[in-house]
Amino acid sequence: MFRIVQDNHKTNRVLFFITNHTNHMLLNTIVFLLTFLLMEAVAWLAHRFLMHGFLWYLHEDHHLKGEDTFFEKNDTFFLVFSIPSFLCFLFGAYRDNGILLSIGTGIAAYGLCYFLVHDIFIHQRFKIFRNSNNRYLRAVRRAHKMHHKHLGKHDGESFGMLFFPIKYWVNSKQSIE
Repeated sequence: MFRIVQDNHKTNRVLFFITNHTNHMLLNTIVFLLTFLLMEAVAWLAHRFLMHGFLWYLHEDHHLKGEDTFFEKNDTFFLVFSIPSFLCFLFGAYRDNGILLSIGTGIAAYGLCYFLVHDIFIHQRFKIFRNSNNRYLRAVRRAHKMHHKHLGKHDGESFGMLFFPIKYWVNSKQSIE
């Protein structure tokens, strides 16, 4: 990953290593953050056009109030998003490619946030994080509740998870006061 040019000055070799290592760390951090943010757009598009489109048969049970089962057909989408992350880890590690590892980590981090926010906080699949006075979390919960008021695959709103229309942020402030 790092090439150290052989010379007689040990100091130059160490400085080259530190500079090169820092540049790689910075680049990998930027790639990780961009991937994490891009995943919100990917999730929004997939939710809007795939889950509420031709893959509705897998997503429908998530919108229906019916059997109180732990697993849903909708959980299949976990695999859809985890496979690219796994492949980036696999090929990134095999090729010693920090960029691929950063992309895989960004996708996995978004998946973890999705699980914590959507499955645990919003839908209470585990009975923790039930009450929060955090304005952002109240807005996320309200936007998702409005998404679920539409039981069919058409006429939905708020397809994202971490970002939502500004009206929910404004309403969350009013509910504090």
